[in-house]
Amino acid sequence: MFFKKKKQTEDPKEVPISNSLEKNTKHLKQLFSFGLNKDFSVREITARYSNKKINLFFYSSIVNSTKIHEGIIRPLLEAQGDDLTTIITLENIKESKDFGEVVDDINSGNIVLFLEDSNKAFSVNVADFQHRGIEKPENENAVKAPKEAFTESLYVNISLIRKRFHDKQLIAEAKPVGARSKLDVTVMYIKDVVNNEVLENVRERLDNLTIDNVRNIESLEQYIEDRPYSIVSSLLYTERPDRAASYLEDGYIVLLMENSSACLILPVTFWSFFHSEEDRYLRFLFGNFSRLIRFLAFLISLLISAVYVSVTNYHNEMIPPDLLLAIVSARERVPFPVVFEIMLMEVSFELIREAGLRIPNPLGPTIGIVGALIIGQAAVEANIVSPIVVIIVALSGLSSFAVANISMNYTIRLTRFIFIFSAAFFGMLTLTGAFLLWVMYLASLRSFGVPFLAPLSPNFQSNRDTIFRKMIKNEYFRPGQLKPKDMRKKG
Repeated sequence: MFFKKKKQTEDPKEVPISNSLEKNTKHLKQLFSFGLNKDFSVREITARYSNKKINLFFYSSIVNSTKIHEGIIRPLLEAQGDDLTTIITLENIKESKDFGEVVDDINSGNIVLFLEDSNKAFSVNVADFQHRGIEKPENENAVKAPKEAFTESLYVNISLIRKRFHDKQLIAEAKPVGARSKLDVTVMYIKDVVNNEVLENVRERLDNLTIDNVRNIESLEQYIEDRPYSIVSSLLYTERPDRAASYLEDGYIVLLMENSSACLILPVTFWSFFHSEEDRYLRFLFGNFSRLIRFLAFLISLLISAVYVSVTNYHNEMIPPDLLLAIVSARERVPFPVVFEIMLMEVSFELIREAGLRIPNPLGPTIGIVGALIIGQAAVEANIVSPIVVIIVALSGLSSFAVANISMNYTIRLTRFIFIFSAAFFGMLTLTGAFLLWVMYLASLRSFGVPFLAPLSPNFQSNRDTIFRKMIKNEYFRPGQLKPKDMRKKG
C-alpha cells in the first residue's frame, strides 16, 4: 500500500514581503490574530513626504507610546524629506525582508512600518518593558560595598556594568535563543583579554540550543552547564554588578538576559564560590579574616555532624573522659542510635529553613526561629534527642549560612548527608574515604574547559586570590587558568 507524499507547506513567518501594502497588512494581521489579540495594534497614516500610506504594527502593552507619537507619527505627518530613515528621529532603524524578522521585532517591543509599493519593512526600537527600579542586593548583602543590584531589565543591567568598567573593548554580544519565543542572551567580555576558545565554546552551546523558549538566566544555566547531574555548579550566579565587572576585568565571561535580576559568570573555580566582593573593599587583614571565618564555617557545616557520629559510635577513646561521661549521661534515656538523632534533627532543620523561605516575609524569620527553639526544646524534654545533638545540628546549620552563594549552599547541605551516612558505617575510616572521594570528584570537574580546583591544582600563575588574597596593589596577574590574551593587569 502506497501513501501519497504530503506536500510541505511554507512557514507563514518566512514569507517574503510583498509590494502590496494590503497583502502585507492582511498577512501580518493573520499572523498576530488581529481582533482576538487584544494588545496588537495597527495604525494607518499617510506620510506627508511621499503622500503614500504607511501602516504601523506594534504591541501596545510593551512599547513607549510617547516615543511612537513624538519620534515616528508626528515626523511622518509633518516633516518633509527624501527618505523615511531621515524623517524618523529615533535611533536603531532596521530593514526587514521577510515576515520572520518582522514577527521577532514586534515580539521584542519594536514598531514595524510597512510602506505602500515597497517590499521592505522598517523596524524601530520603542520597547518599554516594565521592571523594578534598582534596589539593594537581597542575597549578597555587604556592609562596605556598593548597594546596587541587577534588575529584570537587560538594558539597565548592561548599563550598571558599563558604569563600572569604561573600556571600548568591553563587548556586549547578543545571541538569540529559543525557536518559538526568541530572547537575546547578552554575552559580555573584554575583547583583548578573553580566551577565544572559551568564548567559542559558549557561543557554540548557545547556538546549539533547540528549545522553544528560554525564559531567563536561571533556566539558561541548566541548558549550558557541563554536568547537569553534578552536585556542584559549574557557573557562578550573582546579583551584584560590581562583582560581575570585577570578573570581567580578570578575563571571565558574563551572561545576561531579560527578565533576570542576576547574571552568570563563567568559567568558575571552586574558590569563586567562597569569595565575596566585600573582601576586596575591606582592608587586607580584615578581608582575609572574613575569608578565614567563611572557610572554617564551610568545614564545620560539612563535617561536624559526621565527625560527631563517627567519634561517639566508633572512637570513644578520642573523647576526653569528662566530656564522654557528659555525652553518655545526656544520651542515657534516648532510645535511638546517634545517627538517627542527627538525621532527625538535620531533616527538621531543613524543613524549618524551607518553610521560613515560603512563609511571607514579616512572619518567616520569626516562625523559623520560634519553630527551631520549640522543636529542639520539646525533642530534648521528650528524650528523643540529646541536648548535645541539638547544639551540633544548630552549629552545622548556622555555619552553612556563612556561605552566601546559593549553589554552594545546596552543595554543602547535600554533601553533609552523604558524610553522615558514610560515618555511620565504620566511623572515621569511611568518613575519610568519602571525603577523599569527594575531593577527587571536585578535581575531576571542569567549567568550560577550566579545572575546577585551579589555580591550586593544577597550578597556574595567577594573582593568588584563592583562599586568601594578596594586597590589591601587589596583584599583577590575571587568573592563569583562564589563559587570557593579556596575562598582566595594566596599571
